[in-house]
Amino acid sequence: MREISDEKLAKYFEIAKKAFDDLIINPPKGSHMEKVANDYLDMAKRYYEDAKYFKEKGDYVTAFASLNYLHGYLDAGARLGVFKVSKNEYFAFEEETR
Repeated sequence: MREISDEKLAKYFEIAKKAFDDLIINPPKGSHMEKVANDYLDMAKRYYEDAKYFKEKGDYVTAFASLNYLHGYLDAGARLGVFKVSKNEYFAFEEETR
């Protein structure tokens, strides 16, 4: 397959929404790791907005790439422990952290 379908893009937008809803920032308030968590979450949210922008422009490939980048930040945060997650089905992480 050489293109991204409407269905595939919608599926990954939905997975991203569920992942955002599932995570909780884990480190203690005011700690350096809380800053890391907030930075990771901010970058993921920016990539989500980028994905919406590119989808609206009809650039599904770049929208899909943006969704994958945002998941990189969320997955890294879960593995690092700065995000607690309850549903590992939304993350590249083998065990639930809450």
